[in-house]
Amino acid sequence: MSAYPHLLQPLTIAGVTLPNRMVMGAMHTRLETMDRPVERLTAFYAERAKGGIAFMLTGGYSPVPEGVMDEGGLVLNDRSQLSDHQHITHAVRQAGGHIVLQILHAGRYAKVAQCVAPSSGKARINVHAPRALTTQEVWSTIDSYAHTAALAQEAGYAGVEIMGSEGYLINEFTAALTNRRDDEFGGDFDRRVRFPLEIVKAVRARVSRDFMVVYRISSIDLMEGGMTGAEVAELARRVQSAGADLLNVGVGWHESAVPTMAASVPRAAWRHAVRNIKQAVTIPVMASNRINTPEVAEDLLASGTADLVSMARPLLADPAFANKTREGRADEINTCIGCNQACLDHIFTERVATCLVNPRAGRELDWDDDPAAVPQRVVVVGGGAAGMAFSLEAARRGHAVTLLEAGPELGGQLNLAKQVPGKQEFHDMLRHFRVALARAGVQVQLGVKAQAPELVARIQAGEFDAVVVATGVTPRTPDLDGAHHPKVVSYADVLGQGAPVGQRVAIVGAGGIGFDVAEYLVCQSDESTQPARFMQIWGVDDTLQTPGGLQPAQAPAPTRQVQMFQRKPGTLGKHLGKSTGWILKAKLRRAQVEMTAGVTYQRIDDAGLHYQVDGETRVAQVDTVVMCAGQQSQRSLYDELVALGVQAHLIGGAQEAAELDALRAIQQGMQLASEWSQAATQ
Repeated sequence: MSAYPHLLQPLTIAGVTLPNRMVMGAMHTRLETMDRPVERLTAFYAERAKGGIAFMLTGGYSPVPEGVMDEGGLVLNDRSQLSDHQHITHAVRQAGGHIVLQILHAGRYAKVAQCVAPSSGKARINVHAPRALTTQEVWSTIDSYAHTAALAQEAGYAGVEIMGSEGYLINEFTAALTNRRDDEFGGDFDRRVRFPLEIVKAVRARVSRDFMVVYRISSIDLMEGGMTGAEVAELARRVQSAGADLLNVGVGWHESAVPTMAASVPRAAWRHAVRNIKQAVTIPVMASNRINTPEVAEDLLASGTADLVSMARPLLADPAFANKTREGRADEINTCIGCNQACLDHIFTERVATCLVNPRAGRELDWDDDPAAVPQRVVVVGGGAAGMAFSLEAARRGHAVTLLEAGPELGGQLNLAKQVPGKQEFHDMLRHFRVALARAGVQVQLGVKAQAPELVARIQAGEFDAVVVATGVTPRTPDLDGAHHPKVVSYADVLGQGAPVGQRVAIVGAGGIGFDVAEYLVCQSDESTQPARFMQIWGVDDTLQTPGGLQPAQAPAPTRQVQMFQRKPGTLGKHLGKSTGWILKAKLRRAQVEMTAGVTYQRIDDAGLHYQVDGETRVAQVDTVVMCAGQQSQRSLYDELVALGVQAHLIGGAQEAAELDALRAIQQGMQLASEWSQAATQ
């Protein structure tokens, strides 16, 4: 019997028989901005259809030009556009899948000068202020949704999803916060929800009964002036009556001050909001947000909380998620770690989305899986992100790979990251690498410190054909009087060795690692693992009785007095992730962490950290000083090999320590393996 009987159970919706309950949620990818956009979108969706997912939702297409996400955004409103869509839907069907087009009018979130909304009032996250729609324009917009739905059916889609969540146009109509109209589309609850109901009715009337009509409903707005749980449930009932076949549960608005989908949010944290909708209707309900393993998904279905699960980023991380689940290979799933670094952060900074743990995502046309015609025997020194990524990609292409790691476990800097509250997902990232390396046949040898003369001898003996050096980084010790004082520890000592840290702490350096250390020292790990604790700390009313589902936050008292310092003037944390940095900074503010920029360090002694700022000399009287002053490459082995005449390859932090991150390391490791394999065939 399968370990996931509910997850793998078929389901028929509007005449479409789905093979399982796993759905790929809608994602904005910006693939349309690259060369050969239709080919890229086709390859992206076809790859995931082959992976066995029940059906996929496209990124949002606006029914009118003023509703696009940003300039040049996706629109479907004319038959002349159908050929591109038919190319995509045909490829998905050929791969055995189903695809549903999401209709999304961005409303006041549209980053275009002509943006519109139910009422005037600029969104905090947009520079453009919207114009309020007239009543006639509202009716015209309703018709535009139906027109786009009809075009989607003609294009070969299996259905449409009407985006009514996340603070976009429809959600702006349903919330009193953004709807101050006095016509038939504003005022009391009945009039505020008329807009989505008329859209569902109009769409249902324009498409056939075997065409899925999905409605994405905001289950909890997380905004003052948003809907209550009772109002959400009533809207769900009315949307069902209007003709929807499936309700997809959305969570929060993009401008909400509560995180909804980052790794700092517990897995399946929003089940209470999903359950509220499930209990109100008889049509299937789909859960979403922070569902990234088959175990979590199965639990949601088995408990009766939902009928399907929507996973967007997990299908970036592993297109074969569904097949691996069905085939009993769940331990091989390349799990989404919720970092947002290469997906949402790319989108919010006008770059094309990909995935930290799977750089192939969105770049399907740029990679191949061709095995090397001439397999090589390669030794990789260093089992951090770059070394593991190279080893796995090289082994998949047929090379015989031996991976040497000096430490007791694989992971390198990832083993430090996994200790930080909110980054526990790195445990699954490391699990995937361990399992995948073993199944790919990589010979992993732990506790082996490679020496240049020995490697040269083994190469000369014919044991290896090539060497890849991925020896990583070590913490940089600044040239500072007292840098080796007993109260000074490095970030590696704290995160890697559990070095004792006092109650009063100074952190020297405010890059990503400095912020990680601060979070480790002052934040409680249960916040990102226990939903009830998360709701309490972030001020979420899990009874859903309050407007928007908000209540006063109950933040814990600070556990330490922490001060952060940086040399550069300006705001600390300026270069943290676009979609996650604000969360971390909010946590540290809550913990009363002091942040000081424009610092000149003087010395460290028994009194503490002496520094100067704004021409004034001060002393941070602390028990511990944690050095987070950057890293330096460990490349001595590489230099020795080159000096001995070996043409070694250098990757990861060993090549460049500045702005080190796992995204670059993994991408570089995989890219080198691909290029090296191709070169080996020539």
